Amino acid sequence: MYTGTAVFDLLLPGDSRSLKAKRSYVRPIVAALRRFEVSAAEVGALDLHGRAQIAVAVVASEAAHVGEVLDACERSVAGRPEVELLSVRRRLHGADD
Repeated sequence: MYTGTAVFDLLLPGDSRSLKAKRSYVRPIVAALRRFEVSAAEVGALDLHGRAQIAVAVVASEAAHVGEVLDACERSVAGRPEVELLSVRRRLHGADD
């Protein structure tokens, strides 16, 4: 069994000056990521209006499949024109960890 995680650090548009506006950008991204059958949530920069950190986690029987799913999630987030993907931190954990 392998688990993989990715944390996406996002810069939101300048008009996200309230938490309500921030939510309007974050919620659709999280919903889109969940279509990849991963757990997804906003996990950091919760009080900052112009930034967001969204994490995904996936479990699979093969490490290659975990990598493919995380790659697809990263492409999905990077392809969103309304936000800028600043960084991605990925980790892979195997049964021996």
